[in-house]
Amino acid sequence: MTKVTVADGSFDAPLWLPESGSGPGLVLIQEIFGLDDYLKSVAADLAALGYVVAVPELFWRISPGWSATHDEAGLSASMAVAGRLDPARAVTDVLATLATLRDLPETDGRAGVFGFCLGGSMAYAAAAEGDPDVAVSYYGSRVPEQLPLLDKITCPIQFQFGGEDPYIPVEGVRRLADAVAAHDGAEIHIHEGAGHAFHNHVAPMFHQPEPAAAAWALTLEFLGRVFPA
Repeated sequence: MTKVTVADGSFDAPLWLPESGSGPGLVLIQEIFGLDDYLKSVAADLAALGYVVAVPELFWRISPGWSATHDEAGLSASMAVAGRLDPARAVTDVLATLATLRDLPETDGRAGVFGFCLGGSMAYAAAAEGDPDVAVSYYGSRVPEQLPLLDKITCPIQFQFGGEDPYIPVEGVRRLADAVAAHDGAEIHIHEGAGHAFHNHVAPMFHQPEPAAAAWALTLEFLGRVFPA
């Protein structure tokens, strides 16, 4: 665990360390469900690859310790909590976690951002407003509506989207794809037939094993190429 301090308080960020005990850092940013078994498993997977992973608690001001079930009730409750989130403050929290992670003796001074769903939008915004060494954004619903932010991003960035995501209009994803094609260091992968949160293997209502495996393989290749542990 590490503590992250911001202007209006502080919050804890759980840490996952690689077997070696040190490596480059990744700020792993939550979905609306909070720090749940899914996010913990992703953190463990990334740590196994050699990264030092920190998970900031985005809802610490409004619903500390939030973690919801992966069903309709949990989705509805999580959307209500996420609706009270101040996106600007959340990005500030992510960037503060990034700075804290870089300063830890367990990291080599490099650190990036990696997010899913809500976290995918936050990773994108943090890459535009800060200076991570790499960014990975999975199906961030606000990304297509914030296209101008792409021009501010200088680090390598990868986007993953489902081609049939009911929460993200396909027209917006296509506009993003056109912008990415003209942006050096950016890449986008759209998985036809995949819906939202297809990588979340503990959510039966969302998980789709084939696009999840394909997206993860592309992400591992990307990280190994531009941000190796």
